[in-house]
Amino acid sequence: MVTKFYQHILALAFAVNEINENPKILPNVTLGFHIYDSYYDARMTYRTTLEVLFRSHRFVPNYQCDRQKNLMAIIGGLVSDTSNFMADIISSYKVPQLTYGSFAPQENHITQGTSFFHLVPNETQQYMGIIHLLQYFKWTWVGLLPVDNSSGEHFLQTLERFFPQYGICSAFTERIPQIAHWDSLEELGNIATKVYVQYTNNKVTTFIIYGESLTISWLRTIIFIRDAGNKENTSLRKVWITTTQIDFILTGIQKGWGLQMFQGAISFTIHSKEIAGFREFIQTIKLYGPQTDGFLKDFWEQAFDCVAPNPNATMDVDEICTGEERLEGLSGPHFELLMTGHSYSIYNGVYAVAHSLHVMGSSRSRQRANEKGFSTELQDVQPWQLYHVLHKISFNNSAGETISFNDKWEMGGGFDIINMVIFPNNSFQRVKIGWIDPDVPEGEELIIHQDIIVWHSGFNQVMPISLCNDYCNPGNQKKRKEGEKFCCYDCIPCPEGKISNKMDTTECFTCPEEQFPSKDNDECIPKAITFLSHEEPLGITLAFAAIFLSIIAVLVLATFIKHKDTPIVKANNRGLTYTLLISLLLCFLSSLFFLGKPGKVTCLLRQTVFGIIFSVAVSCVLAKTITVVIAFMATKPGSSMRKWMGRRQGQSVVLSCSLIQASICTLWLATSPPFPDLDKYSVTGEILVQCNEGSVAMFYCVLGYMGFLAISSFTVAFLARKLPDSFNEAKFITFSMLVFCSVWLSFVPTYLSTRGKDMVAVEIFSILSSSAGLLGCIFAPKCYIIVFNPQLNNREQLIRRKF
Repeated sequence: MVTKFYQHILALAFAVNEINENPKILPNVTLGFHIYDSYYDARMTYRTTLEVLFRSHRFVPNYQCDRQKNLMAIIGGLVSDTSNFMADIISSYKVPQLTYGSFAPQENHITQGTSFFHLVPNETQQYMGIIHLLQYFKWTWVGLLPVDNSSGEHFLQTLERFFPQYGICSAFTERIPQIAHWDSLEELGNIATKVYVQYTNNKVTTFIIYGESLTISWLRTIIFIRDAGNKENTSLRKVWITTTQIDFILTGIQKGWGLQMFQGAISFTIHSKEIAGFREFIQTIKLYGPQTDGFLKDFWEQAFDCVAPNPNATMDVDEICTGEERLEGLSGPHFELLMTGHSYSIYNGVYAVAHSLHVMGSSRSRQRANEKGFSTELQDVQPWQLYHVLHKISFNNSAGETISFNDKWEMGGGFDIINMVIFPNNSFQRVKIGWIDPDVPEGEELIIHQDIIVWHSGFNQVMPISLCNDYCNPGNQKKRKEGEKFCCYDCIPCPEGKISNKMDTTECFTCPEEQFPSKDNDECIPKAITFLSHEEPLGITLAFAAIFLSIIAVLVLATFIKHKDTPIVKANNRGLTYTLLISLLLCFLSSLFFLGKPGKVTCLLRQTVFGIIFSVAVSCVLAKTITVVIAFMATKPGSSMRKWMGRRQGQSVVLSCSLIQASICTLWLATSPPFPDLDKYSVTGEILVQCNEGSVAMFYCVLGYMGFLAISSFTVAFLARKLPDSFNEAKFITFSMLVFCSVWLSFVPTYLSTRGKDMVAVEIFSILSSSAGLLGCIFAPKCYIIVFNPQLNNREQLIRRKF
């Protein structure tokens, strides 16, 4: 006898006592019960089932009845095979059968008759609960130990079907023989060896056991015996996950053996709640008390390791049961005071039958207006009439929970998740650490409190790891090993440009556009937003240079205005000179548009303003060059070029050339204007705030037209370089245009090869340097004479000297 299961009998008796003492449920009706043992054997199960149906033994403890009892329902059995054997017979007689053991879902079709009820939830919830638990703790490499029967096979097939979907693999599978097949010692030895080999595999930390009540006993036996001679394995650390059918029990010679190996085990149990009065009821049970049954003596002898007195035998006093032993003194593996899930199911099953009888009796009394009372109405009730009411019954038990059956004739409630805390004396405590709630949205069924879990002492309270290989660190991704399960993999670095920021990443991913990978490819770093600012050294330097050159241009202009009536100023066409100086001043200042964060207005203005102003400046240079050539040609006798002499000629050149550039810029702004843009890809780690030119073709048309004016000026000046010294300004213009063209020819390839603020700095530098070249080459010699050698600034010297 398994002493721990005696609580099932006590739960049945306790429920019957409560119902009989409650006049509101079955008034004037006494509920009784018979108890039979299946002995885990098919033949005995069939025999006892027939006895229940047809024998008239009146085994009703503490009750004296005046008429033969009517069989209304049968509760049992604990394991699926027993329940199925019973159902083979019971279903033919339409007696409601309420099983309190878990069934594999595919087995339900065997007992789908209308008389079969499940007092426990559908086992599919348990399967998914195990998978969610493995996912929660990231245990992806687990061993499976199912019992070798149809239930175990279905359990195995279900998990192996779902495992790949949730990233879990079975490291091995070893089937444990059923209790009925334990007589084959050779087969048991072979299986035990295989199981022990897997047990010593340090790579597999998590074992899932699906079996019968005595499966744990068998495992403890084979592992304890083999470890007894191998001290190196005493420190093996494992996490055992057991299903509802498994119970931690001590039987026979195993007392005190190897229970510590299951320290920290996680068990799925049928949901239960403490029933008020049950503990007190258990404490009243005594060997020689008034409430005794046919199982109490065997239970007492095994639980307390003593022998009940036998007047016909000589016995050692130390071995005799005194009867003063108390159940509350037993340890968990022998007997538990708290109501287990199976006992709770039995308790609810008894009440379900009682409430169904109450409904039937009440209904008949109302229909017939029977004056004889409630009990009379139940005398002729047949068992087959009960299951129609039982299917629809719903009531609140004494723990406050609603009890009812669903449309599959199963009772709900989910599963509790229990942590087994085993003490040195082999007693243990069940600590509820979570549960499976079937009434919540999919994916949220598992509720777990990890902080209260007590792991095997070998883990030092650090969460165990059960993997085929170590985790891949951030910055790496998994690469499957050829010929092995997908849970076994190598770790390889992420490809360039991708990252993984979690452990054990399957595939690296690209950072968002606003971020870039770190050096170790383990995080995305926000990109710096960059533009050529007034506050950074390069921006300050360029701004200072622009302002400084602008001041120089203003000083030169002021000098020429102050000395406007001197020969050297008059000889250089004052109007064009003033226009050229003002345009150069504006060229220096226009470079400031390129500094700072680009905005809508600055993007529209900076290229177009620069292009138009620069075109005016170059047009002035071209006009001055043409003026020099026309002036020389007009000095020849009878020359027709005299009519082209004068201010209008220079103004016309400047105006016409500038208008062409202005037209190009207007067309640009009208068709595809520049706009602020973010370049997130050109420079690693930076987001470039820049002006998108809108139309690259129009941008290069502007530059090309300026180049055309510059080359024209250079060509005309170069051809006029050998004119008489009196009129020869062409040499200075030639040199200035040479500087101008050199700068802008260098600008194009440099501009195309740079990005971001460097590209802007190149353009600013080109503007400043080319403008400074014009200012210096054309006006420096004249300013030198005006300021430092004024004696040379007269008509006679002008005729004789070269400028």
